[in-house]
Amino acid sequence: MTNQNWQFDTEQSLVENHGLKIDEFERIVEGLGREPNLTELGIFSAMWNEHCSYKSSKFWLKKLPTSGERVIQGPGENAGVIDIDDGDVAVFKMESHNHPSFLEPYQGAATGVGGILRDVFTMGARPVANLNALRFGDPNHPKTKHLVSGVVGGIGGYGNCIGIPTVGGEVNFHPSYNGNILVNAMTVGIAKKDKIFYSAAAGIGNPVVYVGSKTGRDGIHGATMASAEFDEDSEDKKPTVQVGDPFTEKLLLEACLELMKEEAIIAIQDMGAAGLTSSSIEMASKGNVGIDINLSKVPMRALNMTAYELMLSESQERMLMVIDPSKEKMAREIFKKWDLEFEVIGEVTDTKKLVLHMNGNEEASIPINILVEDAPEYQREYIVSKPSPPVIFNPNEFDDKKILDELVLMVSHPNLCSRKWIWEQYDHMVMADTVVRPGSDAAVVRVHGTNKGIAISTDCSPTYCKHNSFEGGKHAVVETWRNLIASGAIPIAITDCMNFGNPEKPEIMGQFVECIRGMGEACSKLKYPVISGNVSLYNETNGVGIYPTPAIGGVGLIRDLSKTMTIDFKSEGNIVFVIGESHNHLGNSQYLSIVKNKEDGGPPPVNLEEELKNGEFVLNCINQNIFQSVHDVGEGGLLVAIAEMCLAGNKGIKIDIKKEFLHGYFFGEDQARYLVEVSKDKLNNFESQARDHNVQIEKVGVIEGLSLKIESIGDIDIKALSRHHTDWFDKFSKN
Repeated sequence: MTNQNWQFDTEQSLVENHGLKIDEFERIVEGLGREPNLTELGIFSAMWNEHCSYKSSKFWLKKLPTSGERVIQGPGENAGVIDIDDGDVAVFKMESHNHPSFLEPYQGAATGVGGILRDVFTMGARPVANLNALRFGDPNHPKTKHLVSGVVGGIGGYGNCIGIPTVGGEVNFHPSYNGNILVNAMTVGIAKKDKIFYSAAAGIGNPVVYVGSKTGRDGIHGATMASAEFDEDSEDKKPTVQVGDPFTEKLLLEACLELMKEEAIIAIQDMGAAGLTSSSIEMASKGNVGIDINLSKVPMRALNMTAYELMLSESQERMLMVIDPSKEKMAREIFKKWDLEFEVIGEVTDTKKLVLHMNGNEEASIPINILVEDAPEYQREYIVSKPSPPVIFNPNEFDDKKILDELVLMVSHPNLCSRKWIWEQYDHMVMADTVVRPGSDAAVVRVHGTNKGIAISTDCSPTYCKHNSFEGGKHAVVETWRNLIASGAIPIAITDCMNFGNPEKPEIMGQFVECIRGMGEACSKLKYPVISGNVSLYNETNGVGIYPTPAIGGVGLIRDLSKTMTIDFKSEGNIVFVIGESHNHLGNSQYLSIVKNKEDGGPPPVNLEEELKNGEFVLNCINQNIFQSVHDVGEGGLLVAIAEMCLAGNKGIKIDIKKEFLHGYFFGEDQARYLVEVSKDKLNNFESQARDHNVQIEKVGVIEGLSLKIESIGDIDIKALSRHHTDWFDKFSKN
């Protein structure tokens, strides 16, 4: 007996196998006034898990800034929407597909791409760019090579087949991901401001229509699996991984966009996590209506499927719509033309309930509010770990003569080496609007038929977040902001993918809270709001969690594509400057990790005033055509950034710098810094502008020759440096 005096006939193990706590089950019984049947239990399991309900995170997510002068749609829809002038909007979101990708790397990554594409074109946007943020374990771990190969193959396979360019992203390695990799997929689409579609069902009696592929048994309990830790039995969860078909998705994309032009769609929702369950309930909830569904009418590709299976299947390439009944015939013909399923499976009602029938029997009847508004919301206990203290370094402990050898070690390391091996497997030029390819600070894609573009970047430094979650959260935001600035774009908004361990552990929840706090402070100061995103928790194996990883995807506007900046050095004789202050911050740096094999000290502090001032100055100079190339100074520090500019442009540089602590200057990861290339005829204007804006600049060197030369230390040939930079992935893939 419980406090409510209910006698449960449902076995506790069945409840727990559905990812529900006993007290949550008690809430279900109290809300229904009875025990749920198996189908209803499955529906509650899907809607109340972390992946769909955000029950551990939504209290804190509400504290993030989500509005701005260019924000048309913030969090709460399939994707966020921003105004990019001239009646155009950019629609974008980032989603995780971590657990499926660890179990089945190819299909997990592929369906992650497919899912985020549907989130975007559901809003009425044509997808124009895919990106990803990937985290793998130690390269020497026995599973890592298999996982890298499968994930990269899945991303490329799906994106290439559907014909959407994969234009950027990030790939990093760390032992904390040995048992739980991260695969975060991002898509950006373009639509007209007056042609955005939403998910709120409306119109009592209007038909509810199923379109796309048939429903099978793949992916059942996928959302629930994504809300649980891994253990030694995780391999048994492979059947929960969905199977994707990019060719069908292409047909679905074109059919949906064609129907949208006919103004036949009242509401539309992707069948993503939790499939028909989440799509129907979300549409009903947002429209404050009910939905009746006859499951016997759902197109099936497997025999004898039950109501439970039909509601929880996560078969891919499916959508749910409410359409204008007067246009049903026309809509049916469009989907028939594209060789896709089109079936009226239900109607909108005034009951505010989800009611399911099958073969003449009622299979479920649940008030929508119990599933959505009354879903659990926890303010979990949290502990804020003490940030790692700063580390003071003695310059005398470092040998300046080794700087170039150490640079080689760094640029050949898997976390800093060229990703060319990866992005060459992606079609990044299809659609012919990619302006800046992978390898620069941000990808740039033309808004088709115009001279404006959108810049896109993803970033995060999990080691920063581990050692100081507040500063790490700020850093993840400002890094994408600087990347957009460096490309010549006005940063507008971000999407996020919050990847963390078990939130029931106070120290993990503390990481989440502090990252949110840091992100919120940065977003507010920079006027760079969060308009969409995803939370992925329980990223653990056998109780060992990943490093906190709040991956950020930033989007900005370039009004005139002729102002676009890239990182490659352009012309011999031009002068290279660093903008921003250098404080020799080596704590928690890539230098310490790669060269010294240490992970000591707190991350570099983020001064948001400096970020704003220096970023606005850089953008102003770009608009005045003062720079020929620009590069954000990030992980690896100044010298790694210089090397990347040399390699991108196949040009050398002569550096003549005198510093007491040369290692700190070259490899410190101080924030709010940019490297810029200035021609001699623009020099006076540049220096004058810097004085007027009170921005610190320092000459680093002059572009010349075909080697990276540091006076009094030595030089290294650019070709040799390039070999070191590109060899790692080639060798890794072949060994």
